[in-house]
Amino acid sequence: MTGLLSAAAPRIRERAGDAGSTRAILTAAWPITAVFILSNAATPLYVLWQHTMGFSKGTLTVVFAFYIVGLLFSLLVCGVASDRLGRKAVLVPALALAGAACVVFATATSVVALIVARLFTGIAVGAVVSAGMAAVSDVAGPERRRHGALLASCAMVFGAGLGPLTAGILAQTVPGPTVTVFVVEGVLLLTALAAVLRLPLRRPARVAGGSWIRIPSVPHQGRLPLLHGVAAFAPGITATSFVLSLGPSLLAGLLHSDSRILAGCTAFVMFAAATGAQFAVHRLRRRTILLTSVTATAVAMAVLAVSVNTASAPLLFAAAILSGVGQGLGQLAGLSLLNAAIPPHRLAEANAALNVGGYLAAGTLPVAAGYLSDAVGLSTGASVFAGVLAALALAGGAIVLTTRPAGGVEG
Repeated sequence: MTGLLSAAAPRIRERAGDAGSTRAILTAAWPITAVFILSNAATPLYVLWQHTMGFSKGTLTVVFAFYIVGLLFSLLVCGVASDRLGRKAVLVPALALAGAACVVFATATSVVALIVARLFTGIAVGAVVSAGMAAVSDVAGPERRRHGALLASCAMVFGAGLGPLTAGILAQTVPGPTVTVFVVEGVLLLTALAAVLRLPLRRPARVAGGSWIRIPSVPHQGRLPLLHGVAAFAPGITATSFVLSLGPSLLAGLLHSDSRILAGCTAFVMFAAATGAQFAVHRLRRRTILLTSVTATAVAMAVLAVSVNTASAPLLFAAAILSGVGQGLGQLAGLSLLNAAIPPHRLAEANAALNVGGYLAAGTLPVAAGYLSDAVGLSTGASVFAGVLAALALAGGAIVLTTRPAGGVEG
């Protein structure tokens, strides 16, 4: 079946309106989904590991943050490598490393093992958000750039939500959950590898110079679009990172339940909201999408603060949904702006730059909130985090309102 879908890809540029184009784009997007399933599959399992290994909430956020460390390191390399060597040269090793992460997760008996697995996962994710999303744009072609950006973005958030949902159900219903979850994920990664190998992607003819390891950058015309994308994407993904890392602990405290299915469902609903919101608004002006993103994130943080101080689980669910909307819309607008402003031979590096900007905040603020929660209590720590991130989201909105890209890129 995958082969049939991939066979449609060479006809994309000649038949941009054909249904086969969308199928080919979806095939190219599947490796993104498969790796992002892994990115959050561990979320419902942390409660189990905490019980068996005995680590604190602060340590939990550090384990989560090593994913960000691996991702940021990967983004320093993979965007440039993808633009120079081709998408497959980056995606194939990334999928292999994701498989290695599954093995380490399945056999983990210590915090160090969890850190290593998260590090491997972050490196693989860094590769797919740069090379994988650029591959989707390549397959979509210049006629369907905005459509490609939408499907690539939805592939990311859908996978991010499907991972914890599947893991939560398996963890609650099958024996050996910390093994079974990652065996299933390993099979999904094999199908993603098959999809990558069959994609009609060639090594780029035009290769830029410069260092192989560097902070990702964009051409001059892409700087303001990148700033606008980061202004909305960074607060949104920081909000969802907090829900992923400390959300299960908050639920356990509010509902007095350590249900893995409930933790997985919360994450799934959050990212399902991100996916649905992107389809709902993708025809709007990018500026409108950016402002809606930062508004959703700011409101999410206000609701989060109220939920932890009133012990309201429904409000916590609402905060998770709004956080998902904030991330999804910020991500969609950022990718769309870059697709419109950046030439194909620099697009993977531009995608890497967007994610560096987003994940720097997502890797630091939740860790600080975790250790603050250990010191002063989870409610106070979450409230402080919510206030800081709401201010960051509002600052992002001010940037979008007061600056305007040239040449109609924001349209």
